[in-house]
Amino acid sequence: MHRAYDALFIRKNPFLTFRVLISGFLRCLFVFVPFVAFQAYGYYNLCAGHDPDKLRPWCRAKIPLLYNFIQSHYWGVGFLRYFQLKQLPNFLLASPILSIALCSVVHYVKLQPQVFFSLGFQADAKPASFLKTQTSTVSREVQALRRRKRSEQEVAPTVLSTDNVSIEKVDRFSIILVPFVLHLGFMVATAFFVMHVQVATRFLSSSPPIYWFASYVLASHKGWGYLIWGYCAAYILIGSLLFSNFYPFT
Repeated sequence: MHRAYDALFIRKNPFLTFRVLISGFLRCLFVFVPFVAFQAYGYYNLCAGHDPDKLRPWCRAKIPLLYNFIQSHYWGVGFLRYFQLKQLPNFLLASPILSIALCSVVHYVKLQPQVFFSLGFQADAKPASFLKTQTSTVSREVQALRRRKRSEQEVAPTVLSTDNVSIEKVDRFSIILVPFVLHLGFMVATAFFVMHVQVATRFLSSSPPIYWFASYVLASHKGWGYLIWGYCAAYILIGSLLFSNFYPFT
């Protein structure tokens, strides 16, 4: 959508807009066709042509979804259905990864609220100028360092200034990150309110913003950084033992 918006309103190129929309439609088609085909296959084999009195409840639904019925009926998956007192240990088990994921989303929202809440369509012009200025500053310092190395045989170690250039600010100013952050927010909400929460670590570990935020914390806050290191080490060591013995540590 951002590419279509850029092509139509910024570049004012209808032909490019059409190409972007067609390309996006085909990509969505490749994503949804297998899902629809699986549902149709299940309905054809389990519902079509069978005795109406023996049909499973999902066959009579307005939108028959096989896997949704399995999750809801056999596994108890559903909105707030896991909010039970006996599931409190599982919520505590998932609290570290949920906290890191939620903090990464909140941190980005604090940095770029306008970009986040407008879904990237109202990006401020400040980030672009900031990136340009800071990138040119780094480039000049690198070039000066290279010239100094060529002119002197022995050069004292030179450290580029990190006061003017914040990797965290530079990276997160880009609107390219908005889809990743929105997607992570949706995944966090789904894991907490709908899913079996103990699989949140496995579910959320595929999202890049978690690692970006964890890296930022490790580099800028030693206390919290050590805590993240300790959690990761415990997850690898203790988690491997618990999971291999069929405990819900995923």
